Amino acid sequence: MFLVDSHCHLDALNYKTLHHDITDMIDKASARSVKLMLAVSTTLPGFHAMTSMIGRRENVLFSCGIHPLNLEEPFEFSELHQLASSEDVVALGETGLDYYYQENNKVLQKAVFREHIRLGRELKKPVIVHTRSACEDTLAILREGEHGKDGSGVLHCFTEDLLTAKILLDIGFYISFSGIVTFPNTDVLRAVVRYVPLDRILVETDAPYLTPVPYRGKENQPAYVRDVAEFIAVLKGVPLPQLAAATTANFGRLFQVKIKP
Repeated sequence: MFLVDSHCHLDALNYKTLHHDITDMIDKASARSVKLMLAVSTTLPGFHAMTSMIGRRENVLFSCGIHPLNLEEPFEFSELHQLASSEDVVALGETGLDYYYQENNKVLQKAVFREHIRLGRELKKPVIVHTRSACEDTLAILREGEHGKDGSGVLHCFTEDLLTAKILLDIGFYISFSGIVTFPNTDVLRAVVRYVPLDRILVETDAPYLTPVPYRGKENQPAYVRDVAEFIAVLKGVPLPQLAAATTANFGRLFQVKIKP
């Protein structure tokens, strides 16, 4: 069986007391059939630090972007373009809008989000989208020019409603589910999981955040994406190997990666 953690922040994990090093963390994931992970950056300096820390590995891919909550740090779009052009980078992001924590810079958030999308189209690489308390504006920007039809992307850590999922599917987007689906009182989200076709689902940890049941209270890690997959397989009424095969194929298709289980 071959699982992919489609969204994690490997540079933010605990390598002091939880893991000996990157290799140790990867070995723990591999022992639970998590054989590939996408390490996502949230700042450009962070991208440099993350890639330097991890190095080139067959089981780790990279995404380069500027998170909407990190726009106060100086950055240049030219540098984003240069970094994202690398063959080692398979996506732009994470990018998007977050009005939950910041509302005073909506204009800047939208401009940076649009620039990620523009670069994604130019480089023919998908975008990884974050949205919180900004769903209407996020969808409006994604629908400009029907972005999903000529580049596509994924809304990571989906927590929105069924209507939002339908719109995303209509514009060609994939939807990624995290450990939140295992939390109590998430019936609306679970209904979305049941609705989304198997060929448009990704699974993720968003490690070190959003640790799934039964590990609540502990730091999240890529190995736990198996628990997310197991839970979703039950919701979808399919065997875990089928869910794993589908989500892995989806990952390869979206990020244009050849995966050899």
